[in-house]
Amino acid sequence: MRYTESSILFAARLTPYRSLGRTGFIVLMAFVSIICFVAGLLFVWIGAWPVFCFFSLNVLTIYLAFKLNYRSARAYEDVELSQEQLQVTKVSAKGVAEEHCFNPFWVRLTIEREEDEGVTALTLTSHGRSLRIGSFLNPGDRETLGTALREALRKARGPVFS
Repeated sequence: MRYTESSILFAARLTPYRSLGRTGFIVLMAFVSIICFVAGLLFVWIGAWPVFCFFSLNVLTIYLAFKLNYRSARAYEDVELSQEQLQVTKVSAKGVAEEHCFNPFWVRLTIEREEDEGVTALTLTSHGRSLRIGSFLNPGDRETLGTALREALRKARGPVFS
């Protein structure tokens, strides 16, 4: 169920962080390719031509690893809170959506912390159901999300329940 803009108290789209953008990926692959090609040519020149094939496999392996990493980055989570409902939509990298709905009066947000790492998990619990959100976020972003969502839930419940 979607709401009008005015009825939404909190909305966030959670996406995995990727430090290397498209331009950085192209530069990295060009650099690795050039290094492997030049080194491979040196081995061909001294007669060890099979090594050139292994350098090519290295470039291919790095390329495939980054492509798989970028594909997994297509996953995201949408969190929307209104007075009536907290809705979490988890979309996998393949595009499969899974919706979870909670009543904001009954849902409990649990923030798990470890001394050295910070916030390690955010869990929504209601009526025997639990849902972990933002598992792909870094601890600082989980802290920010947990604080903002807790405050939004407090507002959704109103002054009587805070």
